[in-house]
Amino acid sequence: MIPSVNPSGSRTIGLLAYLYGPGKHEEHTDPHLVASFDGMSPDHGRNPNATLTDLQQLLDQPVMALAKHARPTKHVWHTSVRADPDDRILSDEEWASIARRIVAATGIDPGDGQPGCRWAAVRHADDHIHIVATLVTEDGHRPDDYRSGARAQAEARLIEKELGLHQVAPGDGTAAKRPTSAERHKAERQGRERTAREELRESVRRAVAGARSDEEFFDRLASAGLLIRKRVAPSGDLLGYKVALPDDLNKDGEPVFYPGARLAPDLSLPRVRERWSADAQSVSSVRREEAIRTGPGSPAAARRGTASAVWQAVLIVEQSGDGVAAAHIAAVGEILDALAKTSAAHTRRELRDAATAFERASRSHVRAVRGHDRALRQAARDLVQGGPALGRGEDGAATAMAIDMLFFLITATARWHARKGHAQQAEAAARAAEHLRAAYRAASAQPLGVLYQRGRRLSRPMLQRQTVLLREALPELAEQILAEPGWYALAATIAEAEAAGHDPAALLSDVAARRELGTADSVSDVLVWRMRRTADLPADASHLPETNTAENRPATRGTTTKPASPARRRTGEETSRQSR
Repeated sequence: MIPSVNPSGSRTIGLLAYLYGPGKHEEHTDPHLVASFDGMSPDHGRNPNATLTDLQQLLDQPVMALAKHARPTKHVWHTSVRADPDDRILSDEEWASIARRIVAATGIDPGDGQPGCRWAAVRHADDHIHIVATLVTEDGHRPDDYRSGARAQAEARLIEKELGLHQVAPGDGTAAKRPTSAERHKAERQGRERTAREELRESVRRAVAGARSDEEFFDRLASAGLLIRKRVAPSGDLLGYKVALPDDLNKDGEPVFYPGARLAPDLSLPRVRERWSADAQSVSSVRREEAIRTGPGSPAAARRGTASAVWQAVLIVEQSGDGVAAAHIAAVGEILDALAKTSAAHTRRELRDAATAFERASRSHVRAVRGHDRALRQAARDLVQGGPALGRGEDGAATAMAIDMLFFLITATARWHARKGHAQQAEAAARAAEHLRAAYRAASAQPLGVLYQRGRRLSRPMLQRQTVLLREALPELAEQILAEPGWYALAATIAEAEAAGHDPAALLSDVAARRELGTADSVSDVLVWRMRRTADLPADASHLPETNTAENRPATRGTTTKPASPARRRTGEETSRQSR
């Protein structure tokens, strides 16, 4: 249940006319009062002889009783209280009780003999009510409505439990401002999927990802097609900025500008500057090596570099101090924004949704200690500069590798937030992880399919040897891995690592021990990407010759392999059982 306290207004009659009217799109049905300060206020929806003016004059009476100079200009208090879409439909009596509890909790009408304001609750839809009040108490004073929004939210959490409704995770005041109902209706009229505020927030986040200076940040905003207004001090110093969509206009035909801080708390100019002020202008040796091997600035190099940076960040989030962990978590948001911006079509939607969900998880009251997140911010920068990925070949496989690593980092983030009691952030990280699962399935299908076929073509003696090696290296996980479809892809990777001069048993033990595997859908898939990253094997194996050992059958390049029958699919397991 979400109470949404709106800015104070000046015309009671105007708000009542809207609430009792048909709505912008005839969405208001059967408008009527469910409760009021005296329980018998005139209801235009139920009494044809009652007018909106009657109700307006009754509500405004304490205001009008004051001397003209003493009347508050903004005297109309308004909040909507909306149930979750999955909640049952509440009765008028239940909504009346909710309205009385909200006005008491917010100080509008505290009860217990204390003077309160006049108010009325209007219902014109199944899932919500609107509460209108005038901000002068019966004895002519201003009500104690300080932090009425937070107080309404706290009361809503209690109401949810008592009525058995969907329970919203409590917030901590660090969430981005929700679009208003007016903004949502405007987006519907314009045929937009999202409001202008939400589109601008995403564009600004993407512009921040990996940026190193004011100039680069504003160049990215302009390249995204946004209109920009800068606030400059008389000294010439830049103090702030506003952005607008060119086609989002007000009633006068002028663009509607939003300050960065009104898009999200961490998008004000001082906060975004914190990110690059601590950055060093250097690239890690790991990333330089990737650029040499795969090509400077290529999408594949950027994604492999991202996988390496993310792999290290998991341990930091799990074991470092709060400020350092918070910096890495904020930088994960930049990685997701950059990855979504440069992703191929078949992963774009899920990665964008993951970035949008994780945005809430990237902020908390734990202040980030910037500078420690340099590797992740550099990875985000490399993703942007590497450009769009094709979604196939090496960059497609490297994308799957990066997403796989990101899943574990975001899972670690969810646990970190849960330990801190950050319920909304933990829930947001969990939602982001689910979108990453879907993106991973789309990105990994082709490269894992290639590895699967390579594994299927390994000789029986080779598969038997790989099975024995797996049981010796990972005795507790071996049977689970052998039962997974990804076993053949892992067997091919083990063979490839051995051919490259690595000790496959030591490598397998090492990558399995470094991070938890309990949240993995497929342990074999995870081990494939960890081994390929650690052993510096190409993410995409489709261009490599078959592993050449004396035990292997000769393979002809360019031939296709028919899907194996269920009986043949068990070959590896049968041979391994015979070897016991």
